[in-house]
Amino acid sequence: MALSDLQEKISILSGAAKFDASCATSGSDGYKGAGGKKFGTSLPSGVCHSWTEDGRCVSLLKVLFSNVCKYDCAYCVNRSSAEIKRSAFTVKELVELTSEFYRRNYIEGLFLSSGIFADPDIVMEKLIETAKTLRTEAGYGGYIHLKIIPGTGEKMIREAGLWADRLSANIELPTEKSLLCLAPQKSGKTILGAMNDFHGLKSEFEESRRTPKFLSQGKSASPFFAPAGQSTQLIVGATEEDDRQIINLSSSLYRKFLLRRVYYSAFIHPGSYVQKESRTDPRLPEGIGPPLVREHRLYQADWLLRFYHFSAGEILSEEQPFLDAHIDPKTAWALKNLDFFPIEVNRADYETLLRIPGIGAKTARRIIESRRSRTLSLDNLRRMGAILKRARYFLTAGGAYIEKPDDPARIRRLLSDTDGAGLQLPLFDF
Repeated sequence: MALSDLQEKISILSGAAKFDASCATSGSDGYKGAGGKKFGTSLPSGVCHSWTEDGRCVSLLKVLFSNVCKYDCAYCVNRSSAEIKRSAFTVKELVELTSEFYRRNYIEGLFLSSGIFADPDIVMEKLIETAKTLRTEAGYGGYIHLKIIPGTGEKMIREAGLWADRLSANIELPTEKSLLCLAPQKSGKTILGAMNDFHGLKSEFEESRRTPKFLSQGKSASPFFAPAGQSTQLIVGATEEDDRQIINLSSSLYRKFLLRRVYYSAFIHPGSYVQKESRTDPRLPEGIGPPLVREHRLYQADWLLRFYHFSAGEILSEEQPFLDAHIDPKTAWALKNLDFFPIEVNRADYETLLRIPGIGAKTARRIIESRRSRTLSLDNLRRMGAILKRARYFLTAGGAYIEKPDDPARIRRLLSDTDGAGLQLPLFDF
């Protein structure tokens, strides 16, 4: 194939993949098999940045196998009725492209999805063949994230998990009603079924690795199955669900399927990135999409679920179903529960420390460790990483206040992101 043809494929199929947010390398130690050295820093077309849970920035080759799709989901740029250029890789092309980019250290991993161009098992088979060829023939030892095609069988998911570090099945929209409206060819039951199949297989493989037979034979006796787990993506703002419904769904997914991540993607109208796109589809909301701050607040609320041990019901209620656009959800909870404060940092347990705005998980652990040998002062907290701009109203150190929380309205005003600066806040230590 001519280089210009391959470059056009990369341009089309990387552009078609960029709206899927559900890719990150967090949670994996890498493929357990072939090795691979990394060197260089260049980034070609089709490479995206993603972040691990420990804050590292990594680069992934993020492409579709094909952007041909028989489904007609209203929100998707690749839907069957869209007037866009169509293309597809061959397995050989993708293997060579990924291997070459990896050798040059353009990438640290591959994120591979596809349009539904045929029966789900046929599409899934192509993704699996690509991953398997990379592992067994190309000697590729980098990260691989494969998309589970809705409707594919458990056998295919089992095979995919042997070659990929992470799998994901995008739930797309929060309710079956919304899927029926915007993606009538997709089924929430089918998507959740794929998640459940993965969860069952993951448990099966982990159990097999704990058996006496496996332990006596060593680590090579039983294969790893998708060591980085599974993730999913929710589109925010394409339908009328409130934040409470979204957070309740995420909480349920984490609990039932032990997902590693739920990704939130602010809805972007197809007309904003397809020149010939008509904006008159009555199924879609008017305008471009929700404020990005809504997506940001959902990520912060999600962090509270996963790492700060909040329940969904503590974050939002029937009376207040949307997250506050101007303050982070942890501060919003604190202002509604001022009778819980102030917290004395020299006596509080870890779970209680996590409730203080401005003190994150790392800082809470440092506090627990440091106070074993000394009584902590307010200056100690600052050096440990506490964000005292927020924490000052909610804690004492040795009985000393920075400032008493005697005026909730004033505190809220001082901590509000009225100019939209909330988008710059970290997702943790808040």
